[in-house]
Amino acid sequence: MDWFGRAKISFTHHTSPLTLQQKDGTTTDLLKVCELATPPCQLNPLLFNGHVQTMWTVVKEHGPQIYYRRKIFDSDHKLYTGTFTVDFVTEPHQDFEEKLPPRTAYFSEEDFANLPSDDSKPMLIVLHGLSGGSHEIYLRHAILPLVESGKWEICVVNSRGCANSAVTSGLFFNARATWDVRQVVEWARKNFPNRPLFGVGFSLGANILTNYVGEEGEGCLLKGAIAVGNPFNLDVTNRALRRTHLGRLYQRVMGTNMKKLVANHKETVLKYTNLDYDRIQNITYLNEFDREVQTVTWGYPTEDAYYRDASSCDAVLGIRIPFMALSAADDPIAVEEAIPYQEIKQNPYTVLCLTSLGGHLSWFEVGGGRWHTRPICNFLNKMAFDIDLDAIKPDACDKLDSQFRTHFDPVQRKLQILDLNQ
Repeated sequence: MDWFGRAKISFTHHTSPLTLQQKDGTTTDLLKVCELATPPCQLNPLLFNGHVQTMWTVVKEHGPQIYYRRKIFDSDHKLYTGTFTVDFVTEPHQDFEEKLPPRTAYFSEEDFANLPSDDSKPMLIVLHGLSGGSHEIYLRHAILPLVESGKWEICVVNSRGCANSAVTSGLFFNARATWDVRQVVEWARKNFPNRPLFGVGFSLGANILTNYVGEEGEGCLLKGAIAVGNPFNLDVTNRALRRTHLGRLYQRVMGTNMKKLVANHKETVLKYTNLDYDRIQNITYLNEFDREVQTVTWGYPTEDAYYRDASSCDAVLGIRIPFMALSAADDPIAVEEAIPYQEIKQNPYTVLCLTSLGGHLSWFEVGGGRWHTRPICNFLNKMAFDIDLDAIKPDACDKLDSQFRTHFDPVQRKLQILDLNQ
């Protein structure tokens, strides 16, 4: 039992974690970096388990004031066309856009054109959780120290339709929708050629980020990444949620949020999609939403097939950059049984930090602070400023010894994009 909110911390890792060269000439490894980045976890003892921690998030504190400028990107994907938005952290401003989240305004064309730079400041690309956006409190807590330091540039990729962004082609998002973050990373590499790029994802965004990093393998343009509260195995998390009364409550809340998201874009849904709007508005649970939306939109035969195909647990094996996963054992949504322990142990590029308490993206401390802020920022600062990133030479995915000539592809998907010209 964890007394008075003092959570236990454990690390899961390869027997020989990735060796890292430091700028002072010494060597360390990924496990040591993660251990040093992780402070003791002392949470609010009144929020004594994962359910209470998670439910406390409905207490709407204002959270840190982070200011953004928004840019609408045209998708460059051959099939998944339309637009999506990216919110860039900026200095405080007084501009007000009634239809955007608080403290968010659009870039002027001139200001955005002047954004590219040859500076070498590290840049962080952030992915939010289900139906969220750059305005989420857990996200703003996490990036606040980096913003206040003045040493980082940060942007948040909003999932399509989220954070008051328009849906212009009838496409929302799914748990393996890596194309928008891939476009942003490539755009950042082109426009900021000297900046080391990093990524952090939360919940569904953590699943997308893990899939992206695994898909890119040794060619990934990020120098490091953190997945926070990743559900990893969506089939397992779905079944876990459905088996308990509280789990079904979470499913209901998430389903309601997604219904609202679709309702906000009713005209677009009716114009561009073959979705049954009325059926969507009559669903109760998240898995029912996925049955009515994800299967119809993307072509999955069932929501369970979608969950299996979009999960990131296998993608862990394809990761070839320093990668830290941060999870809580009592998370009632991204449940512990979905964590791919064996896959993490197989890969020297990955380390899991697991706290015994914390709930889902919660980790509330006495006074309202959020513990997850510190390991996230400590890891990113250590990687960006102390590690010789140019000395990291990712290798190709190792082939496992087997009796026969076989190849296991950790990111091979069952849903294939067909050539429209065929």
